[in-house]
Amino acid sequence: MELVNSKAEQYAKHYTSVLDEVLNEIEAYTLSHHPHAQMLSGHVQGKVLELFSNMIQPKRILEIGTFTGFSALCLAKGLQEDGKLYTLELREDDAKTASEYFVKSGMNDIIDLHVGDALQIIPVLNEIWDLVFIDADKVNYINYYELTLPSVKKGGWLLADNVLFHGEVMEDNVKGKNAKAIQAFNEHVKNDDRVQQAMLTIRDGLLLKQKK
Repeated sequence: MELVNSKAEQYAKHYTSVLDEVLNEIEAYTLSHHPHAQMLSGHVQGKVLELFSNMIQPKRILEIGTFTGFSALCLAKGLQEDGKLYTLELREDDAKTASEYFVKSGMNDIIDLHVGDALQIIPVLNEIWDLVFIDADKVNYINYYELTLPSVKKGGWLLADNVLFHGEVMEDNVKGKNAKAIQAFNEHVKNDDRVQQAMLTIRDGLLLKQKK
């Protein structure tokens, strides 16, 4: 299902600020070489992440799901001067690619990349988060949310990607484990009085949540 009209998407891209050289390189490399290139945040969403981070000026960011490093670099642009972004990636090949781009960007000193199971890594990080970005395996979205929310400061933010999941969550009968997991996550957040939230129809859906 085409969630955003392709002409509207190109129009939005035309009127969105350009990406820097490294982000353009990551986008081009991922689209031409990666078998799961559709997982890339892309130009418009990447700039939204950057502007959102600039707006709240976080000191500590947690990203769950590094992929090839695009979204981490977007988010890191808004860090405070002494800030740090922690990013977690299960796949070693993607982590290696991301690491190379972090070095090339000159931002590797403020990005702490961990390779492994996020459910095992998160509890030992011992940080208070200003911003959490969830963009990993869909069946664990609720687990990631519940694991990180207690460590998000009051007024802090959690973002979750792919919450429309290719439109599959809008079907009368939701099928597939990933679509079902995302639908369960969306309902879970909707019924959670610890946060207030808004769902944006950017790309594959972006859910913004602020801790009360």
